[in-house]
Amino acid sequence: MSTGRYELTFPGSAGTDGDTVVVDRTESTGPGGHPVYADATGIVRAEISDRGEVRMLATGGHQAPSQPVTARPVPGS
Repeated sequence: MSTGRYELTFPGSAGTDGDTVVVDRTESTGPGGHPVYADATGIVRAEISDRGEVRMLATGGHQAPSQPVTARPVPGS
């Protein structure tokens, strides 16, 4: 069962904490057939399966999106 919101946590540089971004479900479906989630800016986009597998989606021509370490459902969403 898909949730409406996830927290994606990305790795930090050596010795630093990573970044966490909250993404909301969109009306789009990704190349794997799973829902696409995006942050408020639309820059961070990810396809998230019902098993919590994440595929980051590029939103610009020269973007090389990194993989998040975790995708955690936001409670109550």
